[in-house]
Amino acid sequence: MTQKTVLNDTHRSLGAKMVDFGGWDMPIHYGSQIEEHHQVRGDAGMFDVSHMTVVDLRGERVREFLRHLLANSVDKLKKPGKALYTCMLNADGGVIDDLIVYYLSDVFFRLVVNAATREKDLAWINAQAAAFAVEVVERDDYAMIAVQGPNAREKAIGLLREEDRERVGKLTRFSAGSAELADGGVELFVARTGYTGEDGFEIVVPQDNAVALWNALLEAGVKPAGLGARDTLRLEAGMNLYGQDMDEAVSPYEAALAWTVALDEGRAFIGRDVLERQKAEGAPRQMIGLVMDEKGVLRHGQKVLTAHGDGEILSGTFSPTLGKAIAFARVPAGDIALGADGGVRVDIRGREVPVRVVKFPFVREGESLVPAV
Repeated sequence: MTQKTVLNDTHRSLGAKMVDFGGWDMPIHYGSQIEEHHQVRGDAGMFDVSHMTVVDLRGERVREFLRHLLANSVDKLKKPGKALYTCMLNADGGVIDDLIVYYLSDVFFRLVVNAATREKDLAWINAQAAAFAVEVVERDDYAMIAVQGPNAREKAIGLLREEDRERVGKLTRFSAGSAELADGGVELFVARTGYTGEDGFEIVVPQDNAVALWNALLEAGVKPAGLGARDTLRLEAGMNLYGQDMDEAVSPYEAALAWTVALDEGRAFIGRDVLERQKAEGAPRQMIGLVMDEKGVLRHGQKVLTAHGDGEILSGTFSPTLGKAIAFARVPAGDIALGADGGVRVDIRGREVPVRVVKFPFVREGESLVPAV
């Protein structure tokens, strides 16, 4: 049965086109996906991400538990409110999920995990937590709204009570804090994180107050955006989508997420032995960024041909910012030169189309990082 967020009726009243997304009835756009994309790049847009799952972890050994559970090291989190992006791995080094972990106190951490992986994530976390006597609580009483864009923080901060504005305005990237709305005293959890490559907040709000917050943001000039724009924005920003760019058969090293792995001394996290071997010997596959200068669109599943063997397109789309097709591809390991000299081609309906190999992100804060032809 399709699930609905508390904002479902609100999306429909705004004329959203709704689609099934991992079992959730979600807005794909409110009229124009391209306009919503540019709205976030140029001003401020908001997304209903209430299908994401907030999980609170409490216990005397909670930090020890997370040192065991996650590939990145929570020892980096020394100040309450700080956050970390990380993968949660199986014993074979494959990615069960990618998530954000927040350090709130020595006995309290918060996770935000993907919607489509909710059930398996909770089962895995609970199974691992038992040995550490950590309490695992899914916070299904919360909704979440992501406010993204160069003017997003200013517009969101304007809705807070006066005494919270300066403190929230000083939040650094990947940190969070509590605040209250000026109208009604509703407590929020405000995180300076996002999935678009733009600055902004992800705001956790009690479900009963989510519609009021959405409408207040709308009144403040933040326009709604759907999953279509969210996907083009995150791909331009070089951010992985779970289930498409990685899964339980893919290690972080094969998903260009080596930067999220901490092989710190004395920490025996799940999957570490496989990652140590891949770091020493090299992972069998690699993820690369592609740009197609010809007209057309790069799509998931298309065959990618390289000198080291064939791979495939993972995420592919038309980039509204660049005006060209961009993609992630997973291909066999081996040296591949950047630019057209990489000799990489994509099979598009039987025609081998040359593409350029580029570093990603493709776009950062509205500016292209892709070299001109």
